[in-house]
Amino acid sequence: MSMGSTEGKIKTAVITGKHPFDVPAFHAAFRSLTEIDFYPQHMEDFAADIGERRAEYDVLLFFNFHQETPGSSGSPADEASKAALDTLGDSEQGIFILHHALLAYPDWPPWARLVGLQAPSWRVHMDINLSIQVANRNHPITEGLNDWTMQDETYIVGEPDGDSEILLITEDPKSMRSIAWTRRYKHARVFCFQSGHDHNAYENPNFRRVISRGIQWAAGRL
Repeated sequence: MSMGSTEGKIKTAVITGKHPFDVPAFHAAFRSLTEIDFYPQHMEDFAADIGERRAEYDVLLFFNFHQETPGSSGSPADEASKAALDTLGDSEQGIFILHHALLAYPDWPPWARLVGLQAPSWRVHMDINLSIQVANRNHPITEGLNDWTMQDETYIVGEPDGDSEILLITEDPKSMRSIAWTRRYKHARVFCFQSGHDHNAYENPNFRRVISRGIQWAAGRL
């Protein structure tokens, strides 16, 4: 199936590592998205690509929190991860950066260019009843979406750069203002979404809608 095809489920690699999460609730959220065919995997498995199928994914969704600069350790696994990450954006394969993955690889410039965010340091606030507003109601991801409130973990960090299109915002002082944004990285569509700490987000229908439509958009289906 070619990128941007309107047929079949959207084949999505969900790449994790270096951060614990509520596995059953997280998987339940993705299983509820009937249009998504998701493949959870650790970064090391994604990089190793034993079956040589990595290029067949429509979307790569990153939910990892690696802090070491790729390739810095010199280990074979680390070198493989760097090689895989270096290819991001070389094709139209969609990219989705979810929650703590925004803060991954803080000293690696390519990741900052990918997410449009400089994040050498940050502050975290837990269990915030976050009010989220739709900043752009004309984008395919947020079309028909209403403002909502949900409990989540928030970050205080810099804002996305001017090449980003902001879709969701908050005015909560314990969060960065931008909650979701899109951008381009080389040839790829990129969607970044700050939300997604635990079951309070995963079970929220608006969160699931944004995840679904974000994946569809990144895959070129919207």
